[in-house]
Amino acid sequence: MYFNGEFVQIAVKTIYNWAKTEQWRYTLGFFAMGSSCSNHLGIPPPKGPNHVGCTDFMMDHTAQGSFFRLYYPCQETEKAEKPDWVPNMEYFYGLADFMKINRTWSEKIFEYLFGSYKIPAYMDAPFKSSEKCPVVIFSHGLGAFRTLYSAICVELASQGFIVASVEHRDESASATFYYHEKTEPGPTQESRPKSPSASDRDGLLREWMYYRALKHGESEFPLRNKQVKQRADECILALDKLTQMNSGVAVQNVLQTPFDYTTLENSMDLCRTAVIGHSFGGATVIESLCKEVKFKCGVALDAWMVPLDDEIFPRVKQPIFFINSEKFQWAGNISRMKKLDCTVIDRKMITIRGTVHQSFPDFTFLTGNWIGKLMKLKGEIDPELAIDLSNKATLAFLQRHLRLEKDFNQWDPLIDGQDENLIPGTNVILLQSSM
Repeated sequence: MYFNGEFVQIAVKTIYNWAKTEQWRYTLGFFAMGSSCSNHLGIPPPKGPNHVGCTDFMMDHTAQGSFFRLYYPCQETEKAEKPDWVPNMEYFYGLADFMKINRTWSEKIFEYLFGSYKIPAYMDAPFKSSEKCPVVIFSHGLGAFRTLYSAICVELASQGFIVASVEHRDESASATFYYHEKTEPGPTQESRPKSPSASDRDGLLREWMYYRALKHGESEFPLRNKQVKQRADECILALDKLTQMNSGVAVQNVLQTPFDYTTLENSMDLCRTAVIGHSFGGATVIESLCKEVKFKCGVALDAWMVPLDDEIFPRVKQPIFFINSEKFQWAGNISRMKKLDCTVIDRKMITIRGTVHQSFPDFTFLTGNWIGKLMKLKGEIDPELAIDLSNKATLAFLQRHLRLEKDFNQWDPLIDGQDENLIPGTNVILLQSSM
């Protein structure tokens, strides 16, 4: 099964091999622009009534601190700029090292393919909302990082949510960073590739942390189970940090962005919080719900259930919505989702027709039809239609279980799969032995 990160590995390795042939310019241009029948490439703009701002928070500076991209309703402003989709080249380096391809080549390829894309939100724009905002914590997939699900996060913010997209430090991100003091020795990371530390702040050195691959002969479950527990803790820590800001507690953002976080005081409705995630992030949703009752419900997008202990399933008491792709799921994974079925707690599942596992991250919007389908970045369905169905169904579920006074209930039928592009439940046939 290909998880988020592995699909990038397949695509870029193929492009890397093409780049070493004399046809590379034609191929890269075709990949970037798509075929002649492709639609305009780019992350779709949000559909909600609010303008959307975003900023980055890192509190504290160590690897044990909280690091997330915050999306929020904002004031309309002419001065704010839209941020780069990939904020640092080191994220491409992390993917290149993971794929064991040359960093110099990968930098050129990635910059050519994706370097011009922007997130449809305004960086550090002033916060503005006419009411208290419900809160969502978002967890990315394996090999991803905090900005790769911007189409989902921006849409939620445009509909009035404050969304913290966590960048995990469990070595499941392709890359992330933190700081250590200059007087301290840097961490020893003999088993994984390094990039030079950068002095970004007085007295602090930036340290990059890269994806931790399985070692030869290593069993996957112990590593992923340990990681999913840390990921859930990081989601809870992000919620704790937002709670502090909402209470007016002074916090230190190591990144020293111009965003005025004090404007977030009393802006959040922390009685209405949810957790959402994709793939490994879907497993993180289940673990987070088990660990933190402040999360009132969860939405798991094409969840990868392998990292979870069976013993946690009966301990999850909140409503859960599984939104699956048609091509990724298999009987063993679905059977684990079914262990969460409950007669007294709302547990829903739908499948979006014509989708693949990568129909949820932003990559699906940034590649042409031919290459996108070849590399399994696109399914048969239009990617904007797929993400729109997922977002609307999510909003309807959030309204139901966060008790929001919105009009998202107009999409209630989607929760039960009532649309020609949806399958109620799953398309996977479960044999008795899988139950």
